[in-house]
Amino acid sequence: MTVNELKKFATDVRIETVKCLEARTFGHIGGCLSIADVLTVLYNGELKNIDPKNPKKPDRDMLVVSKGHAGPAVFATLALKGYFPLDWLPTLCEGGTRLPSHCDRIRTPGIDASTGSLGQGLSLANGFAHAAKIKDKKNRIYCLMGDGEIQEGQIWEAAMYAHQYKLNNLVGIVDWNKKQIDGTVDECISLLDIAEKFRAFGWYAVTVKGDDIEAIQMAFKQIRENQSDKPGVLVLDGVKGSGVKCIEEMKFNHMIPVDKELADQCLEELEAVKNSL
Repeated sequence: MTVNELKKFATDVRIETVKCLEARTFGHIGGCLSIADVLTVLYNGELKNIDPKNPKKPDRDMLVVSKGHAGPAVFATLALKGYFPLDWLPTLCEGGTRLPSHCDRIRTPGIDASTGSLGQGLSLANGFAHAAKIKDKKNRIYCLMGDGEIQEGQIWEAAMYAHQYKLNNLVGIVDWNKKQIDGTVDECISLLDIAEKFRAFGWYAVTVKGDDIEAIQMAFKQIRENQSDKPGVLVLDGVKGSGVKCIEEMKFNHMIPVDKELADQCLEELEAVKNSL
């Protein structure tokens, strides 16, 4: 895909995510919108050997979405890539749905790990990565984390483990959108320089703008080329609600009602963006 095509895909991810949350009438819209660009890069070239027709392919690269509440954005991406029909999206959280509110590897094709208890995903990704190394497999493991959850100690225990066992097939991704459920990250527990923290734990770290698709592509390439015998992490310096101004400007946009009026406002803006590309 060209960069312009990737931008259109990211806009479609946002559009389908908004529609999905409108059908449910509420949801984690801010943290869904802020990962649309990195999901676009991951599912359009960065993740190797993935196949919508064979989602459990043994040698595939894997994605652990530790911030499992952003499931709707992941579901939208998977649907757009053909893992399941788009008309599944409005069934989010309904009885008998294949799409629960958080990522579930049993129910949803294309989901590699069941998540939602924040702070645990990197430990899970460690297990996948270490097992792959023991079995001499060449696939890579990616772990998408929120900035709020890296306030938890388990993340840093996992960071030490990944360095200790030289998990150079592991790539962490931090959605540094600077807000969490109780307000801004700085108001809750400031993270200071996230990349420097990971470097202190022995990781190779890169920071780029969270909505810059070309920069994200180059950062993943840079990590692959420089990991050597250590894990890598990509810090996405972004905005919660990225891509939709009315959501970006809300102070509390972690989990909010998404009624028809708000959805229409979001979709009007996103359609204008798409038409301009």
